[in-house]
Amino acid sequence: MLSVLCPMHIVFNRNGEITSCGPTAQKIFPQGLIGRRFLDVFSIKRPRKISTLVALTANTGVRLKLQFQDMPDSQLQGVVMPGPDAGQMVVNLSLGISIIDAVSDHNLTAADFAATDLTVEMLYLVEAKSAAMEASRRLNERLQVARVEAEELALTDTLTGLKNRRAVDQELSTVLNLGTPFALMHIDLDFFKAVNDTLGHAAGDYVLQRVAGIMNNETRKVDVVARVGGDEFVILIKGTEEHAHIERIADRIITKLQSPIFFENEVCQISGSIGTVVAGDYSEPTADVLLGDADAALYAAKHSGRGCHLFFSPMMRDMPQTA
Repeated sequence: MLSVLCPMHIVFNRNGEITSCGPTAQKIFPQGLIGRRFLDVFSIKRPRKISTLVALTANTGVRLKLQFQDMPDSQLQGVVMPGPDAGQMVVNLSLGISIIDAVSDHNLTAADFAATDLTVEMLYLVEAKSAAMEASRRLNERLQVARVEAEELALTDTLTGLKNRRAVDQELSTVLNLGTPFALMHIDLDFFKAVNDTLGHAAGDYVLQRVAGIMNNETRKVDVVARVGGDEFVILIKGTEEHAHIERIADRIITKLQSPIFFENEVCQISGSIGTVVAGDYSEPTADVLLGDADAALYAAKHSGRGCHLFFSPMMRDMPQTA
């Protein structure tokens, strides 16, 4: 009866020797309990440290907190009551808050608990909650990745993989707020319309992709390269306002753009005109002013014969912006 109703029970005699125990107790304490003295096997921590049988039997019906001496980290609860035979005492044990670890450590199943014990239902609930929390965590991770990808896509030109106008606006706002040095290049491809008109849009798309590769190769990862129109590009060069350094970058880009691009055995010949503004040349630079002046410098470069680079000067604002 005790083995069914209390599978973790332990019976000891008047000498404190364990005479029998339930099947779950045998499973949890495989070192063997029969014949050992109860107080040699278990330490009783509460309600007070008990080290004698007299003290133990004086606490019948009281909830005890115990520790299995061969398992120092064990946390057990129990209650001691007189057994059915004279001189017998029965201790019914439970695993208390260590139940989850014990189930895993000792491979316990529903059959190891009394039929009326709600422990199994509790474990199912804990497992279900853990599974739900893990599923929720994974879903949140996927949503976070999707959000980042969506934000990145919203800032990317799908044809070239460069940043787009929206990204330029955000980056400009950031560097202006930080007050860090930077330069802004506005680049327009010369003779690109002729490529589209003579060889078709597939050739034009291929040329734009090659141009994107050239601009990426001639700038650093910290810089921002963006396509802001059909054949218009912007490069935000961070951390420098040195004209000579910026001039070298522009010259390299112009030289590379003048190299023939081959598409299906046809030659696509373009060049690039570049206008640049330097943030340090302004007492209070704003994004609109910088973009407008870079545009003015670009068209001044086109009027100068195309395939060249010019820094902005105020007189350029009065020049016609057509070429």
